[in-house]
Amino acid sequence: MNISLRQLRVFVAVAEALSFTRAGEALGLPQSSVSTQLRELEEALGLRLFDRHTRMLRLTEAGAEILPLARKTLADLDAVVGSSTELKTLGRGRVSIAASSVQAALVVPRVMRAFAERHPGIKVELFDVSQDDVLSMVHSGAVDFGLGTAFRSHQELGMRPLWHESFYAVLPEGHPLAAKREVAWRELLNEPLIGPRKGNPVRTVLDFALASEGLVLNLHHEASLPLTIAGMVEGGLGIGILTSSMRQLAESFQLQLRPIHRPSIQREVVLVLHTGRSLSPAAKQFSDALIDSARTRSSSSTGTGAAAAGGRNGRR
Repeated sequence: MNISLRQLRVFVAVAEALSFTRAGEALGLPQSSVSTQLRELEEALGLRLFDRHTRMLRLTEAGAEILPLARKTLADLDAVVGSSTELKTLGRGRVSIAASSVQAALVVPRVMRAFAERHPGIKVELFDVSQDDVLSMVHSGAVDFGLGTAFRSHQELGMRPLWHESFYAVLPEGHPLAAKREVAWRELLNEPLIGPRKGNPVRTVLDFALASEGLVLNLHHEASLPLTIAGMVEGGLGIGILTSSMRQLAESFQLQLRPIHRPSIQREVVLVLHTGRSLSPAAKQFSDALIDSARTRSSSSTGTGAAAAGGRNGRR
């Protein structure tokens, strides 16, 4: 059986108008085409849909039963087309993002607000998770994409670089190293250090860069979230290792930040994408908004933190 949508539209139009001529006018088709389409539909179904008289057209019993089904089929199709148009034109849709906790708090919300003003019909769902969970959620398809630290090659995940961040020593008020404008990694190795857990992408960046200089980072305390690291420093457990994006967090605890050099290490913040899945129009639009935001952030993310640290040191 080979039934076309055009045949169904002709059938419904004729049933509503009870006239080949008026149905053709409504569809923009000549009467001969209407007659042909209807005849082919009847042949495909093996049923007579209309009783034809000289001046009258009437649905048969079979035609009356099939009419609501044909209407529903066409309505469902129109709904699909309408939905696809709305999705394509960003009239509605959904975007889901996994971001490391501080990025979720300090970066994504501003982009979300601007995006919502332009596309109020699109729901944006943000998951604030650990760095490890960013990768796993993108890989499993739980979210459209992620925002996190650059990682080593992964068979099904890709990275889109956004910006770089430098590492800072997070010091309690009055610590001797807070009197310096910057500190070297070697000065920290004998201090009780607090940083990300082993296996975390940020920790991997640190371990790899320091190993190339013959240095080993031995942490006294490890934590999954930057908030915990800042809290441990405030609690007097040691010196924290955080990136420049955590400046607001550290300052909220009345802590001091000093850039760490020799060597200067940066972590790269990336958009995490699944290479086997394409983004929906809404997700693509939001990822582009993040990329645009990153262009302005990348030129100031490290400089702002350094300037702030230097400014605080100058006021002491």
